Amino acid sequence: MINKSGASSFVQSSWKTNRTIGFVLITLSYLTALVIALIVFKNAGRTIWMNLFLADLAGTFVIWVSSLLLNNASVYDPYWSIQPVVILPLLMLHVGKITTSSLLLCAVVIVWGARLTINWISTFKGLHEQDWRYDQIKQQTGQLYPLINLLGIQLMPTLIVYACIIPIVFVILQSPDFTPLILPGLMISVIGVSLETIADRQMQDFRRKNLSKSAIIREGLWKYSRHPNYLGEILMWWGVYLVCLASSPSAWMLGLGALLNTALFLFISIPLAEKRLAKYKEGFSEYQQQTRMLLPFPKKVQ
Repeated sequence: MINKSGASSFVQSSWKTNRTIGFVLITLSYLTALVIALIVFKNAGRTIWMNLFLADLAGTFVIWVSSLLLNNASVYDPYWSIQPVVILPLLMLHVGKITTSSLLLCAVVIVWGARLTINWISTFKGLHEQDWRYDQIKQQTGQLYPLINLLGIQLMPTLIVYACIIPIVFVILQSPDFTPLILPGLMISVIGVSLETIADRQMQDFRRKNLSKSAIIREGLWKYSRHPNYLGEILMWWGVYLVCLASSPSAWMLGLGALLNTALFLFISIPLAEKRLAKYKEGFSEYQQQTRMLLPFPKKVQ
């Protein structure tokens, strides 16, 4: 006979490993976050900038609570790409004025967000797994983990992405006239999205062909860059900033988001990833010496 605790553990494990149940629960969490964020935005009674910020924080708080209830901090992972895709079109509708510049920016962001979200969906296995970095943080912080989860895993990325979309919010609210000078910035963002798309596809194909976790990808963009997908993400937001700058040179100070995003990858994401990869990838040190960290160009090896 199976005792009650064993049966309970089996049932809990069963729903956590079910992808469909996981998607449903995460979707409900995000719909709840959207409703709460809209209520905050409409009733905060401050400027549009502040209302937008408070609504974003409220949505993040709902997802944090969901991550605690589901015991999985990766519930937040789609927020990175969903946040701009929801905020910007709704803001345009709220303002009631759509310009060529704001429309083009939103189109690029929607493509970027849709691609990232689809990539997350394709790799989502269930609520029984979360990002390895979150497991590491949980082990290191113990009882403080819920607070660290809120401040470090969820709130910090929310603030960075909000800072990244501020140039687009500026363009939507100020409605500057179209100028061809925004095209280089748009092109940089398109190149960034393309790099991410190609890099992710190449990595997925490589993993299907190579079942060994110790194998290192040396194909396509990855032959010359250790993190071409991160390079794409960096370019995406610098392009957005350059579009805003071309539309209104006085908005030069709005590049903080792109700068923080770049710093996040250079000083946190990449070092953490490479420290972990070095533990199980054969010849990773040699790969580092032969391959550039970001720029996908051949490296002269001395």
